[in-house]
Amino acid sequence: MKLSILLQYIAPKQLLTAAAGKLAHWQAGSLTTAFIGWFVRKYHVNMEEALNGNIESYKTFNLFFTRPLKAGARPLADNAFVCPVDGAISQFGDIKNGQIFQAKGHHYTAQTLIGGDAALAANFDSGSFACLYLSPKDYHRIHMPCNGKLLQMTYVPGDLFSVNPNTAANVPGLFARNERVVCTFKSEQHGKFVLVLVGATIVGSMATIWHEAKDHIINPPRPGKVLHWDYSDRNITLKQGEEMGRFLLGSTVVMLFEQGVLDFNANWHPGKPIRLGEAMGR
Repeated sequence: MKLSILLQYIAPKQLLTAAAGKLAHWQAGSLTTAFIGWFVRKYHVNMEEALNGNIESYKTFNLFFTRPLKAGARPLADNAFVCPVDGAISQFGDIKNGQIFQAKGHHYTAQTLIGGDAALAANFDSGSFACLYLSPKDYHRIHMPCNGKLLQMTYVPGDLFSVNPNTAANVPGLFARNERVVCTFKSEQHGKFVLVLVGATIVGSMATIWHEAKDHIINPPRPGKVLHWDYSDRNITLKQGEEMGRFLLGSTVVMLFEQGVLDFNANWHPGKPIRLGEAMGR
């Protein structure tokens, strides 16, 4: 086993993540500004496309990290499905016998990914999936790939391994063992679909725009048990391209679609950079 992977198994990931979350919320004045400046230079963050490009105005690192973009910075393609995030394609393709391909030699099941709900997972038998990785430099708000009505949300506790490509290639079942938030929608045109927000080391929080908590943050707290919210009796309907959530520090989104719904673009391949609003497929 690679040393970098072994260290992840033995590192106190929960403690590191909790500490990172507190630091990211800390209003440290010039220290915060200096760290943001270092981060922008190291990861080549394009502040010209941010609604607020002045790094000195961000009181916390989280406010910088979840910065909104200027209007029109991510035009939506005229397409049935658009990319919901900036990032890179980790994997995509068909769900075969309930199995989702992670990396060479590694698969995980749709049922495990979504928290064990067999009835929900059955909707995606022989369907399709896309796993999209957000690097530190990327815009970290998540938007809708198509129109959808929110049916339910489930918080699933888990590990906090890194989700970078090296870890995905070496940790079995990575995306189905990390902490995650499963958001289930229904579209009149495309049936049910799921967006899974996957946590990772130092991902301090995940948030959805509808969650009724301070700043819409789901975690922390981390209660160590599955939590479920039913929205089927509420009319929470989001349009294609509309924001649905965000990462407070970065991670991965996994999408599941029903059989025969989505044909991916021919130019898609693992490792390909993507941007919010680009055509994903039909």
